[in-house]
Amino acid sequence: MRFHSEKLIVELTEKARNLRIQVVKMIYKAESGHPGGSLSAADIVTALYFHHLNIDPAQPHWPERDRFILSKGHAAPLLYAALAERGYFPKEELDTLRSIGSILQGHPDILKTPGVEMTTGILGHGLSVGVGMAIGAKLDHKNYRIYVLLGDGELDTGFNWEAALSAHKYHLDNLTAIVDLNGVQLDGPTNEIMPLEPVVDKWRSFNWHTIEIDGHNIKQILDTLDETKHLHGKPSIIIAHTIKGKGVSFMQNKSTWHGRVPNKEEFEIALKELQKENNNG
Repeated sequence: MRFHSEKLIVELTEKARNLRIQVVKMIYKAESGHPGGSLSAADIVTALYFHHLNIDPAQPHWPERDRFILSKGHAAPLLYAALAERGYFPKEELDTLRSIGSILQGHPDILKTPGVEMTTGILGHGLSVGVGMAIGAKLDHKNYRIYVLLGDGELDTGFNWEAALSAHKYHLDNLTAIVDLNGVQLDGPTNEIMPLEPVVDKWRSFNWHTIEIDGHNIKQILDTLDETKHLHGKPSIIIAHTIKGKGVSFMQNKSTWHGRVPNKEEFEIALKELQKENNNG
């Protein structure tokens, strides 16, 4: 496991806050989008795109690149903000979110957006495609890795558990899934709609290497990603406990902010809170 300096942790923490700010700006300008789940996953996406993934924005289709699948496709604003910051396309494109003719649609589209590895939006399919990619890498004797970010509400769908069985069968140690376990989905708390617990025991029973972390702790995220990279013989899953709407007080843990757009007053408060958190980081 690599040592991660305090300087790196601070830099990535600030990067995550900046991505959150960009997400709020994009959704407000577009008058459409999903802030809650985008904000909850910002630290995870930051750790991947700005430190962990082996990628080259100048070569989006580089055969040896790691693959990241945003299975919870409604969090597209977060992915777009990260891709723009990494240089896959000009940051000015972020102002066109959900506009007609834009390369940035409401859900990721592999045919429109450089850096997007899978068209997602119908929840529950990302892990199955990730399994296919991981098998393909094994068959081709390639060393790239596949990462799939899942929503906890998304785990209601049966496709995920079929994929979990397949990943173990084929010993896909080049596959890491991450669950953004924020406890809230579109219609309310996940434990009321379709209880997941004991979620850690479930994944262990499918013979996955299962790790439980604080999904807002950059050091834990980095350490865990390193751990999964060096595991042999089985797939890994990171259960990341997060807060829906993280960083904006009136959005946190509220299902109403799954897909709601802030009004002008709310927008200004959100930016003030995020910028303050950024400055205090």
